[in-house]
Amino acid sequence: MKDDRENLPAHVAVIMDGNGRWARLKDCPRMEGHRRGAENVRSVVEGCRKRGIRHLTLYAFSTENWGRPRAEVEFLMELLGGFLSNEREEMREKGIRFRAIGRISRLPPAVREEVNVTEKVTATGEDLNLFLALNYGARSEIADACRKICEEVLSARMRPEDIDEQAIQERLYTAGVPDPDLVIRTGGEMRLSNFLLWQLSYAEIYFTEILWPEFGDEELHTALQEYARRERRFGRVKN
Repeated sequence: MKDDRENLPAHVAVIMDGNGRWARLKDCPRMEGHRRGAENVRSVVEGCRKRGIRHLTLYAFSTENWGRPRAEVEFLMELLGGFLSNEREEMREKGIRFRAIGRISRLPPAVREEVNVTEKVTATGEDLNLFLALNYGARSEIADACRKICEEVLSARMRPEDIDEQAIQERLYTAGVPDPDLVIRTGGEMRLSNFLLWQLSYAEIYFTEILWPEFGDEELHTALQEYARRERRFGRVKN
């Protein structure tokens, strides 16, 4: 299937939802749903890369996810570490630059090491910037940006009157990256779940009932087609 590159988003963000429900429907353990979901990441990353989409952000683990059962959290951390270890060489070969966003310092040491190594190994990638939101919450991100600004004001590196939207934007985890044009949420829920609240102010939102483990290249194509049909006015009136 071909996509009209002129109408493609430069940045796609995805809320990967539905692993647990997929497992329940398939009558298999919840952990298997997470495993299938992790395997599906490759399909969507490759789909974006081959279409020339420059930025892809995946919501992998939220600040609220620590409230899940301990065994599930530990499994997710193991899965994450294994994914990075197994995929980073292929990412490097395909020109995919990996970066984690969120409060990374709270992740287990072994996972932080995999994150750091993967970021270094893929640092020269130019085909696709892949951002994984880990221990991420949009409210925490905005609070962290405000804290940085307060520190700069207190140290006289910034004046209060210099604080504007651009100042906040430059201190977000995604500083230097264009805001997402399209956010996709799988699994049928219709909410943003504390994901990129600042950056998604003018993003097109695409909700689908398809559960994340089954959201493949065809479904990505459908979402991109829907995006191409929409008229983006950013609060203005087009003549």
